[in-house]
Amino acid sequence: MPGQPRADNRPPYARIAGHYRDLISSGELAPGDLLPSIRALADQWQVSTATADRAMKLLRDEKLVNGIPGVGTEVMARPVSLASGSERHDRSATTKSSWGVGEKSSGHTAGIVPAPEDVADALGIEPGEDVIRRSRVYRDAHGIVSHSTSWIPAEFAQVLPELARSERLRGGLSLDLIAEATGRHVVQRVDEETARIATARDLKLLDLEPDTVAAILVLTARFLDADGELLEYGVDLGAPGRTRRTTSEVRR
Repeated sequence: MPGQPRADNRPPYARIAGHYRDLISSGELAPGDLLPSIRALADQWQVSTATADRAMKLLRDEKLVNGIPGVGTEVMARPVSLASGSERHDRSATTKSSWGVGEKSSGHTAGIVPAPEDVADALGIEPGEDVIRRSRVYRDAHGIVSHSTSWIPAEFAQVLPELARSERLRGGLSLDLIAEATGRHVVQRVDEETARIATARDLKLLDLEPDTVAAILVLTARFLDADGELLEYGVDLGAPGRTRRTTSEVRR
């Protein structure tokens, strides 16, 4: 049986999935490599075939492997990097679109809703006060990249009523339209990244099975104008198995 960390209290299917997730992440298992059959996994780990199959299903849900009928379970190529709200804002400045290479967005919804406590705290308003909520899902050839939500002060609906309509915006992102209509531009951005186990709500937004156990990356971005007033608070839920990659210049 493959070596396991001490005091690992995860259920057997999660330990099996974690073992192969680590091998894939380290590069020891490369795209195109085949994992053992369900029967072989069950024998190797001394578990039932149902448990072994559940472990492989978790890796499939995370887009790390793909089941090929008559062949086996194949390691997939790593999905594209997960973009932050700030990167999508930068991209829109030049392309007027938040899409990355090979991406599309769908499921655009919007409306004026009561602000949840965490959103109210970010916007500096009282919980339950009106706020614009815009959401969409980014997808590529591998499936969902992220579920993205923009929380915008309700005052902007007066000059830009389209912000509260459930349709894709034309002419750029919400911040582009706000700058054009009000002259208030983003001059400061505050980004945060947090990893957590997906909640039931996260799983639903990412189209994952309710019993899925997976880690996701949560990216938040606060966009401020010249007076330090918040123009938008963005929250991106990265799908399991996605990577976060940044590139920077090194100066000597």
